[in-house]
Amino acid sequence: MSLPDSAEVVVVGGGIIGCSTAYHLAKMGVEVVLLERAKLTSGSTFHAAGLVGQLRSSANITQLLGYSVELYDRLEEETGLATGWKRNGGLRLACNDERWTEVKRQATTAHSFGLEMELLTAKEAQDLWPLMDVSDVVGAAFLPTDGQANPSDITAALAKGARMAGALIVEDCAVQSVDIENGVVTGVVSDKGRIACPKVVACCGQWTRAFAATVGVNVPLVSMEHQYMVTERIEGVTPNLPTLRDPDRLTYWKEEVGGLVMGGYEPNPKPWAVKGIPEGFHFSLLDSDFDHFEQIMELALGRVPAMETAGIKTLTNGPESFTPDGNFILGEAPEQPGFFVGAGFNAFGIASGGGAGMALAEWVAKKEPPFDLWPVDIRRFGRPHFDTDWIRTRTVEAYGKHYTMAWPSEEHDSGRPCRRSPLYATLKARGAVFGEKLGWERPNWYGPDGARDEYTYGRPNWFAHVGAEHAACRDGVVLIDQSSFAKFALKGPDAVAALGWIAANDVSGPPGSLTYTQMLNDHGGIEADLTCARMALDEYYIVTGTGFATRDFDWIAKGIPQGMNAQLVDVTSGWAVLSLMGPKARDILQAATRADVSNDAFPFGTAQTIGIAGAPVRALRVSYVGELGWELHIPTEYAQSVYDALHAAGDVTDAGYRAIETLRLEKGYRAWGSDIGPDHTPLEAGLGWAARKSTDYRGKAAVEAQRATGVTKMLATFTADPKVILLGRETIYRDGVRVGYLSSGGFGHTVGKAIGMGYVRHAEGVTRDWVLGGTYELEVATKRVPCEVTLSPLYDPQNVRVKS
Repeated sequence: MSLPDSAEVVVVGGGIIGCSTAYHLAKMGVEVVLLERAKLTSGSTFHAAGLVGQLRSSANITQLLGYSVELYDRLEEETGLATGWKRNGGLRLACNDERWTEVKRQATTAHSFGLEMELLTAKEAQDLWPLMDVSDVVGAAFLPTDGQANPSDITAALAKGARMAGALIVEDCAVQSVDIENGVVTGVVSDKGRIACPKVVACCGQWTRAFAATVGVNVPLVSMEHQYMVTERIEGVTPNLPTLRDPDRLTYWKEEVGGLVMGGYEPNPKPWAVKGIPEGFHFSLLDSDFDHFEQIMELALGRVPAMETAGIKTLTNGPESFTPDGNFILGEAPEQPGFFVGAGFNAFGIASGGGAGMALAEWVAKKEPPFDLWPVDIRRFGRPHFDTDWIRTRTVEAYGKHYTMAWPSEEHDSGRPCRRSPLYATLKARGAVFGEKLGWERPNWYGPDGARDEYTYGRPNWFAHVGAEHAACRDGVVLIDQSSFAKFALKGPDAVAALGWIAANDVSGPPGSLTYTQMLNDHGGIEADLTCARMALDEYYIVTGTGFATRDFDWIAKGIPQGMNAQLVDVTSGWAVLSLMGPKARDILQAATRADVSNDAFPFGTAQTIGIAGAPVRALRVSYVGELGWELHIPTEYAQSVYDALHAAGDVTDAGYRAIETLRLEKGYRAWGSDIGPDHTPLEAGLGWAARKSTDYRGKAAVEAQRATGVTKMLATFTADPKVILLGRETIYRDGVRVGYLSSGGFGHTVGKAIGMGYVRHAEGVTRDWVLGGTYELEVATKRVPCEVTLSPLYDPQNVRVKS
């Protein structure tokens, strides 16, 4: 088959993700060509197990997987090809009290996201799955809309649907290179010729990392061996048997031709192709490793005794791509415009295939995803993820945790420490218990020697310690190492004009002014939430969250209008940050510097360079905890000296990130990635005051239109009995009707209550009076508890400490 001279989009890879992306692009009228080096499904799709589950911890990823189900429902009729798809439902077992709590919280999450999920007794679960022994089962959850598919058949149907819509699919066509000219994708070169194109989509499974690297794009995934067993026919196995997940026994099950498919996620997984994937590896499997699978088999026999006498057809060992955090990877590469990625599906590519292909196609065609996809966005990764050994180390841990308990606030242990503040050793000696984000070690809380996190769905062991840090911030002063903040310098003669277009708030103040702002998309959604300090007429110092370093840099850099002279540089490593917060912060700071830090000389929302212990410190008067305070940005080499000087200046308490969370919830400060994001506008989030009405900026038209028409959702704060544990995703009921779910949850040690934030939704419109006029309940682990609602901060240091 000859290749066309050009196309709008070239998709590389003919597995389920590539075929789904091509299908959806073609349906949108995009001229798309898919190139597959061998045959369709010959990578890892052909040996996938084919379970389709929907529920994830993110509403939008759950929605994505829900779209897969909707697509698979109609695909066979549309294309005339059998897909093996059936909605036979999915069971998830719980065999101890902690797991049962987790399952009940998952059921509440399902209700929050609009999914039907039923809680069953052990006997009711056995009625649906008669072959299993339920003597150790505490309870089960059943999702009736889950199901299973034949991976090769459903991919073939997607490919046919793509062709029917006008896509060209070429097999036995190996892509050799991607042409880049002046930073722009111009074409794809294959062994059958060149296709000129402005956009390339890499859906190459476990080959994606190496392929993307040829154009300087980093895709953090590695190959892992994954095994499952297929049995001969077993008496009692019927075609309508639900899929079964038994996380306490690390196993999953589905029916296949009267027998069973059984696989699992062993705690000691085996990486594959450490030195690279062998040439010509397609439609290929690895040697079955019965010894390694024995641990899974032993656990399975306890659940399904019939396995002891069942005939074994095959033990399939197929390598698949896994990622360091267990989520797949979608989006336009920040390193290379026009190069898109859909890969790293962690053995749930069939469940994700329909939705991921839809989302990626929209991203390619419309230059933005259909909704917020931050949990799977390629820009969630950063500097540690360039090292394949680090990725592999972390991915081994993530694979091994696939079916372990998903504890609240759980941290990874592998690949640590990686990135360290210059104060790491000092803080560790003072009792810091560290967490990790984007490779950075960050103090979560402080405890006695040897203290470490002990995970639970109840009150954790750090609760009282965090409470003490919280109280110290409210009544005295705390010092928090926030060196992991991402920091950028924007400089150039057009810096003010460029940032003025990207930022919603007014950043045109004089040098020394400090502005909290959102950055919006064309729909008014919040793409970034950060602080900008104007350091000079032509220079800004921009500070954002640790985890958003890659994403926010990409958004700002791409947002600089064409022709403007402004350069963005990541300066994160050059600056350590100490946040000095609390009503006594000024006393400590004044004792450590000769600069005048009185309110008149150093008002809120300003930045100055002051001297402390010989260091030129960028002091930003800003607070995320609701108290007087400064972020002290210190050239890295001075960090220890400044830290020592601040402690020497008075009674200062070291505090960590978990205290920040409790403090910000009381003050009602929003967190990007949970409370605010691309699906939320400033008006919906209660941040309309930060969206200027004067000059133009990106997203202004959408914001002003919403000002005129009103909103259909509004972010509110909820409080409940202190015994209630809120974690986020609990369902909100207003006057008995489900109206939303919590975006974040925690505890307020000053107000002495459980606190949650979440959007209250009403299609006919939401006003302040409507929100405050209802009677509210929260569903927590399937139980409803009464709560109070407010649109004001619970804590105000200038006024009343606790608002009822």
